[in-house]
Amino acid sequence: MSPYLISLRAIVGREALRFIHQRERFIAALVRPLVWLLVFAAGFRAALGLSIIPPYQTYIAYETYIVPGLCGMIMLFNGMQSSLSLVYDREMGSMKLLLTAPLPRWWLLFCKLAGATAISILQVYAFLAIAALYGIDMPPLGYITVLPALAVAGLMLGALGLLLSSFIKQLENFAGVMNFVIFPMFFLSSALYPLWKMAESSKLLHDICALNPFTHAVELIRFALYVQFNAAALGWTLLAAAVFVAAALWGYNPSRTGMSRRG
Repeated sequence: MSPYLISLRAIVGREALRFIHQRERFIAALVRPLVWLLVFAAGFRAALGLSIIPPYQTYIAYETYIVPGLCGMIMLFNGMQSSLSLVYDREMGSMKLLLTAPLPRWWLLFCKLAGATAISILQVYAFLAIAALYGIDMPPLGYITVLPALAVAGLMLGALGLLLSSFIKQLENFAGVMNFVIFPMFFLSSALYPLWKMAESSKLLHDICALNPFTHAVELIRFALYVQFNAAALGWTLLAAAVFVAAALWGYNPSRTGMSRRG
């Protein structure tokens, strides 16, 4: 078997085993969006009305509208969680051993991204199953067409976490940095409110949300769940992923970090 495939299987398998042994992480990943769905949605629905009009011009209940945004929330938090594990691995020394393997650095980092993305997708489908039990059903074909959108969004958000982990040196600094990344990205997006509704409140906030890469990831997921294709959202998400990956590769450059291939 090719060493590239061996390394991919080993790294993704390691991430899967770590996730299986951290059951609290899986529960927390589901409880967080479910609280928004079951509790906060009632208040927002009362404020915004019984139904809203998303970009594809169909009336849907507010709970249905925020499901794609909550899927994005799961992937966002998991991307940041994966960056936390990278900081931990670096402190323990296992990250240094990984990056000194006789394989291209970009491939090793891609394997880490693939593992984190696969875990995010499994968490999203678990959330969608619970939402369906709650009575929030999506088009049956949408559960299939959303898979590529989840993969692209997961890679973009995982790459962002990878970039942040290259600059965070200690676990103690992780929580503070994350608060300046997760919450602004989530609230300044279309995850909870449509952009046209945001424009009614503030043109500046609308423009900020439109520039937020998380907004485009959410819209990509939202359209895919309704078996529709959003080329603009896909393009912006891929562009953001490329920028984050390039910056992360620079961040993990041996000449900058002091980690040589010889260890």
